[in-house]
Amino acid sequence: MPTILGQNQYGKAENRVVKITRDGATHHIKDLNVSVSLSGDMDEVHYSGSNANVLPTDTTKNTVFAFAKEHGIESAEQFGIHLARHFVTSQEPIRTARIRIEEYAWERIEHSGKGAHSFVRQGQETRLAQITYDGERWEVVSGLKDLVVMNSTDSEFWGYVKDKYTTLPEAYDRILATQVSARWRFNWSGDEGKTPDWEESYEQTRKHMLQAFAETYSLSLQQTLYQMGSRIIDHRGEIDEVRFSLPNKHHFLVDLEPFGLKNATEDGAVYYAADRPYGLIEATVLRDGCEAKIPVDLTNL
Repeated sequence: MPTILGQNQYGKAENRVVKITRDGATHHIKDLNVSVSLSGDMDEVHYSGSNANVLPTDTTKNTVFAFAKEHGIESAEQFGIHLARHFVTSQEPIRTARIRIEEYAWERIEHSGKGAHSFVRQGQETRLAQITYDGERWEVVSGLKDLVVMNSTDSEFWGYVKDKYTTLPEAYDRILATQVSARWRFNWSGDEGKTPDWEESYEQTRKHMLQAFAETYSLSLQQTLYQMGSRIIDHRGEIDEVRFSLPNKHHFLVDLEPFGLKNATEDGAVYYAADRPYGLIEATVLRDGCEAKIPVDLTNL
């Protein structure tokens, strides 16, 4: 039976680049994990092994480091835009470049000595960016993962469907905790439009996400998710779509009655934090009139 070649891509994954910018005695860190994926006229390398159209993945690695020096790293998004434009415009066989970036945050250590060059790695979320360019159209999707949040009250869960397998008691005062994985898509489509301030956009989007989580009296994690997405869309005009994946980090009241102890939420309770299995709540929130483009499965992004 004859075969044909389907979708294909290649590149160098997980290039770890750290750029130090010196502003006198004050230093700034950008710590990125950059993955490059290229596609285009690559049939012959698959059919016959001809590398005539292949830019070596080692070259893409070198480009990442050279661009960090030549252009600096203003933001993950802007760095990805520089790289994507370069690969598509400098290599005729390459039709599309996709740049995926993880950014790791560092917090400055305040101290009484001279200079400002000491940092501690922040243990919170990892910032994410994906930039795709096909020579005409841009798509920029930013986001974060591993942002753990908790409300110790102002959360309920009751009135749900019950059948013969239901054992979960209704809760009128519970802990609501989750580990946020989110992606948001910008409506910026090219150099002719006003480029967002990528750093401010990330900070403000994160702020609105957290404020919505904190300020929503939650009757379900789904409700909280929708409020988080809606607040981002309402306050950030550069964003048209937000996709969330929220595992419910369950906290169950411990039965202390065998020890003669009452364990009630109103008294300040003791909980068992269960890591698995967990409820997984996922949804997309869109600006009205916009089309969903972020993949349903965020592991494919």
